[in-house]
Amino acid sequence: MFYHVLKYVLLGPLLRLLFRPSIEGLDHIPEDGAAIVAGNHLSFSDHFLMPAIIKRRITFLAKAEYFTGPGVKGRLTAAFFRSAGQIPVDRSGKEAGKNAIREGLGVLSKGELLGIYPEGTRSHDGRLYKGKVGVAAMAIKGQVPVVPCAMVGTFEIQPPGQKVPRIKRVTVRFGEPMDFSRYAGMENEKAALRAVTDEIMYAILGLSGQEYVDRYAAEVKAEQVKKFPRLLR
Repeated sequence: MFYHVLKYVLLGPLLRLLFRPSIEGLDHIPEDGAAIVAGNHLSFSDHFLMPAIIKRRITFLAKAEYFTGPGVKGRLTAAFFRSAGQIPVDRSGKEAGKNAIREGLGVLSKGELLGIYPEGTRSHDGRLYKGKVGVAAMAIKGQVPVVPCAMVGTFEIQPPGQKVPRIKRVTVRFGEPMDFSRYAGMENEKAALRAVTDEIMYAILGLSGQEYVDRYAAEVKAEQVKKFPRLLR
């Protein structure tokens, strides 16, 4: 109930008014049935802009930290994400990837839309990074199409460290649904998972026009934080 109030009455209309998003390829989102929407991740604002644009309800796998923050702000953030139907995922430990896949498949099994950022974290410099294979495992095992999505301009309105976004027009592009049925039964084969993931990332790249880095964003970010401790705070 709260999800629809948030989307159609409170947050959705406000976001459309402030950022006047240019929307391309919205008709590529299936009108019904399970599907994955896989996008780049440039800003905290992405969590709100994409769901506000898509007509159907979409559930994201959100990092567990959004649900465990301290103080009043932490409790409010957790309440917001829970009310919006987002699922917390622990990204630490060996079982983290398996848990995320299990949760994602649960959403897809209900015939719903699942939103995921294959990079696994926000880009700290606006570039597109190597995708993690969880999106491929869910697409293959769930036998669902993947709709690539590119957020354009959200890094500029809210780069890392900026709490309040700048008011500026953004663009959201959706590509044609990608069919990976030819990989049926291969969700445990590393080569197949990497091939599917790279194909998805290439489609996102074509929509976003970003510079691509063939490394995981978390690794590069960790290296830079180690060298320049204050850089990405």
